[in-house]
Amino acid sequence: MNGLTVLERGWLSSNNVLLAGDDGGAVLVDSGHCRHAAQTVALVRHALRGATLAAVVNTHLHSDHCGGNAALQRAFGAKVFIPPGQWHAAVDWDEDALSYRPTRQHCERFEPHGTVAPGETLQLGDRRWQVLAAPGHDPHSVVLFDDRHGVLISADALWENGFGVVFPELVGEPGFDEVAATLELIAGLGARWVVPGHGAPFNDVPGALQRARALLDRLRADPQRHRRHAAKVLLKYHLMEERAQSLPRLLLWVGDTPYLRRVWHDLGRPGGSLHGWGESLVHELVAGAALHVRDGVVHDGPPT
Repeated sequence: MNGLTVLERGWLSSNNVLLAGDDGGAVLVDSGHCRHAAQTVALVRHALRGATLAAVVNTHLHSDHCGGNAALQRAFGAKVFIPPGQWHAAVDWDEDALSYRPTRQHCERFEPHGTVAPGETLQLGDRRWQVLAAPGHDPHSVVLFDDRHGVLISADALWENGFGVVFPELVGEPGFDEVAATLELIAGLGARWVVPGHGAPFNDVPGALQRARALLDRLRADPQRHRRHAAKVLLKYHLMEERAQSLPRLLLWVGDTPYLRRVWHDLGRPGGSLHGWGESLVHELVAGAALHVRDGVVHDGPPT
């Protein structure tokens, strides 16, 4: 796509989208996870081809979308712009408000320079990107839409086959209605291409919206299913961060993670204990080839 380069990443890191600018430099949308920060810097440097990286824009501040911010600031002197709802949390580096402590996820501290707010327009080269609020997966998330070219950078609001975990629902706050409203917003844009936060860009936007709505209907009908799925996502994500961990240490992590403790309680305390429940989640992920166990150590991915 002219003036737009998609760096498709693995699932620990979100996709990075490099938007060509004018003489002021290019802008990167989302920066991946801190575990991949060196790779992010190398990929961006190659994609820039000698140009300047002026700024990083974050769609939201989950650790897989902003974990490379600090490394990009050091490497390029780029300024970071974030959704306004998390400005004070980011400035103060409040890891509870930013979700890093409740999820026990890693993110290197970075310095925000300004906000990218719904209703604004970003003029980058010959593209004008509308900033649109997209709550649901994250209450503060934004998406970017280029109406002229019909391109939507959707973050985790819409994937080719669904959307991200609805985190507000895990802490007793409404989120499913916000997901529905965001899907309706996207449907009304008439986008021809979607660059999601994870996975390859796609152009069957009506099909993706149909699948996302069907998923939302299933989750609304069975909120416990969503909670259990979210618990397995958090566990898998942790193993993607750590790559491998002994089963006893992993179960200690489960017991020490506030989001998982809350989900376990809301599910009716299955398994008799947090550790017992955590072990059942590990077994399910192993059965699905998302993890494997060797010599008492839990590894990310299927056995090789």
